[in-house]
Amino acid sequence: MRFLPLLFFFLTLSLFAQKKEYYKDAYLNELTKGEKKSASKKLVFQRNLNTANYDVKYHKLEWNVDPTEASISGTVTTHFVAEEDMSSITFDMASNLTVSSVTQRGVSLTHTTNSDDELIITLPSTLNQGVLDSLKITYSGNPVSTGFDSFEVSTHNGTPVLWTLSEPYGAKGWWPCKQDLTDKIDSIDVYLTHPNAYKGISNGLRISETPVGGDLVTHWKHKYKIPAYLIAIAVTDYTEYSHHVSNGNFDIVNYVYPETFASAQNSTAITVDIMNLFVNLFEQYPFADEKYGHAQFGWGGGMEHTTVSFMGNFSRGLIAHELAHQWFGNKVTCGSWEDIWLNEGFATYLNGLVIENLDGESDFIAWKQGKTNSITASPSGSVLCTDISSVSRIFSSRLSYNKGSMLLHMLRYKLGDTDFFNALKNYLQDPNLAYGFAKTPELIQHLETESGLSLTEFFDDWYSGEGYPSYQITSNVDGNSVAITVNQTQSHSSVSFFEMPLIFKIEGASGEEETIRVEHTTDGQVFNHTAAFAIANVVFDPKSDIISRNNTSTLSIENDVLAAGISIFPNPVIDNLTIQVSNNIQLQKIELFNTLGQLVFSKTSPAEVTVLSSLKNGVYILKITTDKGLLTKTLLK
Repeated sequence: MRFLPLLFFFLTLSLFAQKKEYYKDAYLNELTKGEKKSASKKLVFQRNLNTANYDVKYHKLEWNVDPTEASISGTVTTHFVAEEDMSSITFDMASNLTVSSVTQRGVSLTHTTNSDDELIITLPSTLNQGVLDSLKITYSGNPVSTGFDSFEVSTHNGTPVLWTLSEPYGAKGWWPCKQDLTDKIDSIDVYLTHPNAYKGISNGLRISETPVGGDLVTHWKHKYKIPAYLIAIAVTDYTEYSHHVSNGNFDIVNYVYPETFASAQNSTAITVDIMNLFVNLFEQYPFADEKYGHAQFGWGGGMEHTTVSFMGNFSRGLIAHELAHQWFGNKVTCGSWEDIWLNEGFATYLNGLVIENLDGESDFIAWKQGKTNSITASPSGSVLCTDISSVSRIFSSRLSYNKGSMLLHMLRYKLGDTDFFNALKNYLQDPNLAYGFAKTPELIQHLETESGLSLTEFFDDWYSGEGYPSYQITSNVDGNSVAITVNQTQSHSSVSFFEMPLIFKIEGASGEEETIRVEHTTDGQVFNHTAAFAIANVVFDPKSDIISRNNTSTLSIENDVLAAGISIFPNPVIDNLTIQVSNNIQLQKIELFNTLGQLVFSKTSPAEVTVLSSLKNGVYILKITTDKGLLTKTLLK
């Protein structure tokens, strides 16, 4: 009789689009759109080699602003250490700013500006390498205020508002600084003078608010290392309120527009739960002795300024993303644009962890499916950013954010929770990285050290390699035994094979379940499993842990008539295996697989007797292909 297999095809990711999409990342589109806009006119700057000969230690930033005017004035006092003997010092400063004086201990210094957005100051004498010195720059001007290019004045509900957003190289548009991804400022004091009808917000801890005539001088102090692009100010008629975090004993201080106070207060309360989750998973909030907070500004996205994220809305996803950056992006900052995923992939994944822990497994699975659907919308693309001339590529939501986040999830899946989270704790606490810069090899080192695994193949496939795999699964069931054959195709030629542990859920007809994990390292591997029940179904990647698309699965449950028509003996076998078939069945091929799923013997058009004397003693899976179907049996030699 003809064998009739039961065919089951797994849902591909294209089908998931027909389901309800949980936590669709509309906020992420706004986020990346704004970051691209902020970066677009400044990316060509990248790094000024003329500022490489000194190390900034401290800034005293005294600024005068009014949210009704697109202008700024003030003084920037900089303490720095010479990295080499130097007779002049260069700052990054846009040409729309005007310097009225530069002094050193009360003595005026000669200075010039040029069309390369540089302020060049002649020192009174050669400053020797290793010597600490300081100088004060007094300046004013109308900062470039195009879109979100560093300095913006606008209104909310008819009230003036001013804010800054300097990522990646916009700080020079509104103050003389050194901006790169190699030097962090050790500490800052900000003295913000503004009309007393408003509140002035900046990084760190608010030390004082001092009335001076019709103005208010707000003093903020930040004692941690910070790059220039994360220094920010905002001024408007903010309403202020706080949520207390007992785990660390600090406040989450929120500055919101009065007209949105009621709704914002309801939305921001979840920040405490998210903060506690991140503290429990990783480490104490890196700036707990200062504050964390939100300052509302006029854009739909957000920006993770150290200790105070600027927020265009208070969606939970955006709150989680910007808070995550305080660890991954602010405490440890990507050391190059090629490594932008160390900022954005982490922040995106931590929002996934919020969904997992606060909403439950089914919503987390839906989140992973959504990410993979985005990633596999194109057959190409790597997490590694190889084109840093393209702002769209650096801030690609599909690759830097989504694929970066799923790369982290697959590392967790491969290493296990204990090794994965311990490695990230060690990464954050590494004295060479903490409050400094990191690149991908330094993360890999911590992952390998904690797990004891070599991750070279993993990162070659999933990080620098492009595209994704598609899996073709054939499951041959015989009662409570199953032989699972796994084949794979790749969407991009840069990867010849994606190695990855695979999970299968084995299901029984009465609701029984078992889960098996196998190491998929070669094409055509066969994995054998004996369950404690009669097997009715096999489900591949049941929790959507792997980046893949267009997967298919065929489930073959043996026909009793076919099994009755084939006799296999002896079993156990010593040397000669006899396979007898009824007259209406024709043998086509026999194959033997070891318990690792490796093919060890194959013969087409086999005779009745097969010699197996060359095989080692052990357990094998015998796969018999006939014109009436497939039969799988366990064989002992």
